[in-house]
Amino acid sequence: MLSVRSVRGRAACGVALAALLAATAAAPAAAQDAAEAPAQPQGLTEYAAAVVNDEIISTYDLAQRMRLLIATTGVQPSEQNLPQIQQQALVSLVDERLQFQELRRVEQEQDFSIIATDEEVDEELAEMAAGNNMTPEQFTSMLRSQGVLGSLREQLRAQSSWQRWIQGRYGSRLRIGDDQINAVLEQQQAQASKPQYQISEVFLDANRVGGMEVALQGAAQLVTQMQQGAPFQAVARQFSASATAASGGDAGWITPGEMPAEVDQALEQMRPGQLSRPIPVSDGVYIIYLRDKRAGEGSTIVNLKQVAVGLPADAPPSAVEAAQARLLAVRAKITGCGDLEQVAGQETGLVAGDLGEAEIADLAPAFRQAAEQLEEGQISDPIRTEAGLHIVAVCGKRATGAGMLSAEQVERRLFFQQLGLIARRYMRDLRNAATIETR
Repeated sequence: MLSVRSVRGRAACGVALAALLAATAAAPAAAQDAAEAPAQPQGLTEYAAAVVNDEIISTYDLAQRMRLLIATTGVQPSEQNLPQIQQQALVSLVDERLQFQELRRVEQEQDFSIIATDEEVDEELAEMAAGNNMTPEQFTSMLRSQGVLGSLREQLRAQSSWQRWIQGRYGSRLRIGDDQINAVLEQQQAQASKPQYQISEVFLDANRVGGMEVALQGAAQLVTQMQQGAPFQAVARQFSASATAASGGDAGWITPGEMPAEVDQALEQMRPGQLSRPIPVSDGVYIIYLRDKRAGEGSTIVNLKQVAVGLPADAPPSAVEAAQARLLAVRAKITGCGDLEQVAGQETGLVAGDLGEAEIADLAPAFRQAAEQLEEGQISDPIRTEAGLHIVAVCGKRATGAGMLSAEQVERRLFFQQLGLIARRYMRDLRNAATIETR
């Protein structure tokens, strides 16, 4: 049974940690020993921030993890978001202690090694260094100067060890049946005509962070930080409770129905490159980044430019004929989409512009007919609308498809989805069985 006993007020702890962060930020890198564990700054009292099954998480451990979150996500600490950073740091440290405790128990019972060695952690760091276009020495030197190397090493050790244990224990037992694969393939085929969204996600689990109100406040702060430049992938890795956190929140291509209805509704209103507001669902809050969007199978996307003459709907036939003659004369001078706006700009009273990309089915009837009949690079005859007369150039035209997954890809996706669900249940059981005191 989970026992949480608050021994000291959250506000007092926040003040102490803020002071501790400032003090450790000022400490020189030389204060770190060969084991890469920062020395406790002189004149500063260290006490327990939490106790997990009699194992202490010190305020110094907590401050270092907070600094790691700040350094790796680009989130700028402020009076408003410091409590959220502190909470996330404490949650991650508690989970790591529970994981290490369970792994040590299994090692003793089964007499084999699971916890990653220093050499294996070094390999993880080397991969991270390569991803940042740095040598391992440069990368570790930078982390050491920021005072976060020791905390990052322990985070990597916990993540790699736990993933190894979960996959080793349960991976060989998982069986993805042909009926499951076929069901997904049939669903794909049934949804082929629906729009698809390529998304990245951050999910804040309300039960894990302390309730829906806390999750909403935290999500709002993260959205603000990402709008100010914090990288989405880095924020997802450190804050998201979803299984996609390990890949920076990348959830790939989805169709309506795969996510909660609230997320589907938000996606319908979003454009590629847009970050969502916090989206509350039954058990937490999502933040969605829409990377791309494509229409369903069999649709056609066109990129259009136009030249237009404004005419009222009740303009006399003579005015309409004069406008048609002007547009036809301009069309004869245009060689393609590249010079359309330049040629039209030399004529007074004409308006030219890029209409962007649209699915043909979504166009107004007059424009839709032209887009269907014209090939890329061709320009329409004058088109009459209530606003005036237009000629439309088709600057791009492409068919879209649903990007169907193969049976092997479906099997792999289902395997890791089920493995992620097992890992979350395992952690839930460990938390429920633990005695955790926060101070």
